[in-house]
Amino acid sequence: MVKEKRQWFLPGPIEEEPVDLPPEPRAEPRETAVLYGWQRAEAGCAARLARVAGRLGALDERLKRGPEGWRHRLALIEAADLSWFVGDRIGSDRLALWISMRLSGVQDDTAAMARAGWAVRRLTGGPRPEVDLAAFVDRRDPENLADEAEPFADRAGGWLDLMLQANDLHPITRACLGFHLWNLAGLGQHGDWIEAAVTAARIAASEGRGAVFAPLAMGGAAGLRAGGPPADRLARWLDGMESACLTAMRHMDDIEAWASRAEVEMAPLSGKTPPALRAVLVEWTFVSAPMAAALTGASRAAVQRNLIWMEARGLIREVTGQGRFRMWRAVHC
Repeated sequence: MVKEKRQWFLPGPIEEEPVDLPPEPRAEPRETAVLYGWQRAEAGCAARLARVAGRLGALDERLKRGPEGWRHRLALIEAADLSWFVGDRIGSDRLALWISMRLSGVQDDTAAMARAGWAVRRLTGGPRPEVDLAAFVDRRDPENLADEAEPFADRAGGWLDLMLQANDLHPITRACLGFHLWNLAGLGQHGDWIEAAVTAARIAASEGRGAVFAPLAMGGAAGLRAGGPPADRLARWLDGMESACLTAMRHMDDIEAWASRAEVEMAPLSGKTPPALRAVLVEWTFVSAPMAAALTGASRAAVQRNLIWMEARGLIREVTGQGRFRMWRAVHC
């Protein structure tokens, strides 16, 4: 039998072709699979989720009945605790000076102070993140990442689409989902974990009428730790939020009791400065004399005189131990 000759212009057998193509990338999990995992996690944590939602509801009702200063005070504490979580380590006293008078020490990182100041602003108000994320994180400011405006909008679109698909989840679960998907969506390339946490805090309290945000970091930020399947992440999230809500409630108990005691003891004092100074000490965790004068509109001498009077009666305590640049805080007990 004559062996058939292969024509030179025909391609060789496929097994003779060298395979020099790079390996195909692994397929990313489909959005439906991601959402299904979080739906199962929520179902498995239903009882715990109901308890935490009740804690948050009680906090919301308390803030709705309380003075506006309570929200600002809790936002200062939460922003300072979040700064420690992300490694900026900013205390409430330094943050109060930065927000009220834009004062910072030579050792302060101004970028870190600006991040914490942004957190306070967004924890007390501003646009809703799920409506306009770019405006929420200030990525449209011409002085702040103007060149990244369009790329950020593109990355934010995928995150927002997934959050919209997760609309059937409880806001607390959806907040946890959004926090853990923040970096995967390419939104955290600047290392701004604080943006993810503040966004999640606002989403968790989106149905509230008194609470602008849900506390996440007060008393520890264990709930923000990443790692593990959705069920583990949600369980840690719920434990951390419950602890933070209880911490916030205890803090409001303390400052409410202090305000009542201060009002009684300061009743003999005349003028507008004493009640204005008392309101400032409710709203701010730490107060300096120049800061109190700027916030109350009173003279520096009048503020200093009232601070000394309040310190003598144990209502406030000086915390710096210095002769200059002194700061005071309310004595809760």
